[in-house]
Amino acid sequence: MSTASTEVLAFPNIRAIVRDNGTAEVVVAGNSRLVPDGDTLQELRNNALTVVVGEAKTLNRPVRVQIEDPEGHGELIVHPDNKIESVSYEPLPVRRRAQAPATTPETAAPAVIETVPVAASEPVAIPAQPVTVEETAAAVERQPWPPTPVEADVTTDIQVSSGLGSSTTPRIIDAEEPQAAVTGPEAPATRRSLKETSFLVSAPVLEPATQGWRGTLTRLGFRMDPSQEELSEREDIRTVSQHWPGPRTIAVVNRKGGANKTPTVVMLSAILARYSGAATVAWDNNESQGTLGWRTEKGAHNRSVLDLIDSSTELLSPSTNAAEIAKFVHHQTADKFDVLRSDENEEGDHEVTAEEVDIAHQVLTRYYRLVVMDSGNTARAANWRRMIDHTNQLVVPVTAIEDRAEAARLTLQTLESRGGHDAELARNAVVIVSESTDAKRSMTGDALKRAKAEAQRIADGFEPFVRAVVRIPYDPALVNGPIRYEALQPATQRAWLAAAAAVAKGF
Repeated sequence: MSTASTEVLAFPNIRAIVRDNGTAEVVVAGNSRLVPDGDTLQELRNNALTVVVGEAKTLNRPVRVQIEDPEGHGELIVHPDNKIESVSYEPLPVRRRAQAPATTPETAAPAVIETVPVAASEPVAIPAQPVTVEETAAAVERQPWPPTPVEADVTTDIQVSSGLGSSTTPRIIDAEEPQAAVTGPEAPATRRSLKETSFLVSAPVLEPATQGWRGTLTRLGFRMDPSQEELSEREDIRTVSQHWPGPRTIAVVNRKGGANKTPTVVMLSAILARYSGAATVAWDNNESQGTLGWRTEKGAHNRSVLDLIDSSTELLSPSTNAAEIAKFVHHQTADKFDVLRSDENEEGDHEVTAEEVDIAHQVLTRYYRLVVMDSGNTARAANWRRMIDHTNQLVVPVTAIEDRAEAARLTLQTLESRGGHDAELARNAVVIVSESTDAKRSMTGDALKRAKAEAQRIADGFEPFVRAVVRIPYDPALVNGPIRYEALQPATQRAWLAAAAAVAKGF
């Protein structure tokens, strides 16, 4: 049973590109995926489809993929179970090439073919092998991306005659087709087009190891290849260093307070800003008063999201320059991102509305490529629901406490029950499980062991229902006070890098 293309979500945007220089690439939401080399065009197609099937398995649903190759372009639907459906394929015009005869008439040797005597005026056509409908359907199922087409309608003729001097060159002909003798000099061989070749065939040179004992030997003059752990870290850095077309919005949500939402916002913003260099803002979208401003560096003013909304007309004016946004955000000098604080007026009673979220988001996406949104604890609030409408990637932080995990589960369940965009965000969510607890001092001994075991139990519980789950080790630098990336222990930095890479893969 085929799947209607309208039933398959177009998110994320996937393109499979096969080039005429013998290389192929799969691009998922702006991120390039490596495709193994192939000796033929069809082998490259199959290798590219294998990568797309992996993406479908990751998302646990069919995906749509735009295909391009030297012979045409179209669209496929790729299922996690390796089933592939062709939606469309438009071949490019095929250039007909002159076929040079194998030999000239002067050098052709007389062929000797034993034939059955038949009437000289009646050509005999060799019948083709019958092909069943089932075999044809199976071939289409196995090869939905069109194979390399035949370059020209070349026919092999067999002319059978009872005459002794008749030609016996093999050929299949129609009854009315005139028989023309092959004359003239041998045609020159057709040269390949310069478009069909490339001198750029070398793979990138692998940089030597920089970490561990391998890195030590490299610095002593013995070039060592990096370990698998270092290669994995390099891949995560490459992932978070991408620039994606258009702005991206990340929502960090959990309806329970103390679930590590604010530290998650700070860490994701710091890593994405540090490695990608993209303009990044952390926005406290609490409906009243949030805590993001308490955990980050304060600028030389007290402005908040309400001030930005009041000045939105000026900020959206074509004549306003990019530097004007600095009047409303608080720059993090070490971690290179900005913070848009919530209203911190103790006497204020204003709650941000859905329309105000639209205005603030419009302003921020004009000045920033990445928007990371902190959130309140009420999934029914108007600003919370409108935040979800603008979200490209959902992140659900959890601490090693069971009520935080239950609140996270209910948050995902709520989004999934709403269907559409909300449900897709829930299925594609990244859950970040921290070993931290409500303890206000460093954990050691049995307390730390219990936190690790509980974090693993919670991570295992979420894994079947979301796209990725990442664990973060306990780090006292995340417990109190302003958060700085450089203050974290190396293992914690590495874990947050993995978390940010998992988030970026969803763009």
